[in-house]
Amino acid sequence: MRRQLMKGNEAIVKSAILSGCRAFYGYPITPASEITEAAAQYLPQVGGVFLQAESEVAAINMLYGAAAAGVRVMTASSGPGISLMQEGISYMAGAELPCVIADITRGGPGLGNIAAEQSDYHQVVKGGGHGNYRTLVLAPHSVQEMADLTALAFELADRYRNPVVVMADGFIGQMMEPVEFPQTATEPKLPKWAVAGTEESRGNLISSIYLEPDKLEAHVRQLEAKYYVAQQREARAEEWRTEGAEIVLVGYGIVARILKAVAAEACAEGLKVGVLRPITLYPFPSLQFQKLADRARVFVVVEMSNGQMLEDVRLALNGVRPVEFLSRVGGNVPSHGEVLELVRKLARQTLPAPQPERESVGHV
Repeated sequence: MRRQLMKGNEAIVKSAILSGCRAFYGYPITPASEITEAAAQYLPQVGGVFLQAESEVAAINMLYGAAAAGVRVMTASSGPGISLMQEGISYMAGAELPCVIADITRGGPGLGNIAAEQSDYHQVVKGGGHGNYRTLVLAPHSVQEMADLTALAFELADRYRNPVVVMADGFIGQMMEPVEFPQTATEPKLPKWAVAGTEESRGNLISSIYLEPDKLEAHVRQLEAKYYVAQQREARAEEWRTEGAEIVLVGYGIVARILKAVAAEACAEGLKVGVLRPITLYPFPSLQFQKLADRARVFVVVEMSNGQMLEDVRLALNGVRPVEFLSRVGGNVPSHGEVLELVRKLARQTLPAPQPERESVGHV
């Protein structure tokens, strides 16, 4: 393994190249611009293609063309740019084209600011474009995970023939940490369904249009079946000191790192506190929430948004446990002190005890 010190944004590009990515189309935007810069520097060194498009709309449609030709391809942006890409993302999901999209989130709505926020959750996790589709979404909380989850994103994109989003807040994109990369790289292979300009691929057709209602319905049901398989197989979360925890802190990205520090201090005070960190935002790791609800008394969701992931946590728990919420927005970060204060307050309260023999909650 090769260990290097770098920004999270640069780690994404190096991992993408090692994963077989050979094309990048994008438009720079803070706090994701270093991804475009690194792609411009490194992709030509491996015979790849870098092109700075005239807009995010153009970039996502270039991804469509490259993916249709069987190339492993990616782009990167932030909230306003991702908004412009939504039509193209829907087209790619409808045409079952794999790609990886890095979303390094910033404050909104509108132009907002360039500080880190997590308010792209609804836009990315719920599918901001039109129609019945989903994107798989991975949420790193370290620079190492920026590399690891980018590699996973390319695997999942090919496995499900679907766009996959690596969603990281601006802190994770901009911070520098040591990263280890594998010494061997993936050699990209041309998929059988690609339109490659060869005699073998002459009969292939990439499209998302189905003019007959019955055919479109059949296509949408096929997509549904694919997403159901992903829900069963790909949900991921990290449990940190949750054994015996009565208070479970929930957060992703930079927030999860704060929560781990809070939980460590709370445990030193004799409080039973753990952390559940969703790694896949879609598919959401509902089953792990349900399992922890057997012994936890309360869940505390902490977000740099006004409660977008909170909705999925409440759906996963289905009312069997209370859910508290703490948020900061506008580029502000929940502080160690305010989270710890809430934990201490909840520890002093009399909360309903978990029922060990309750009926299991159904999958959400």
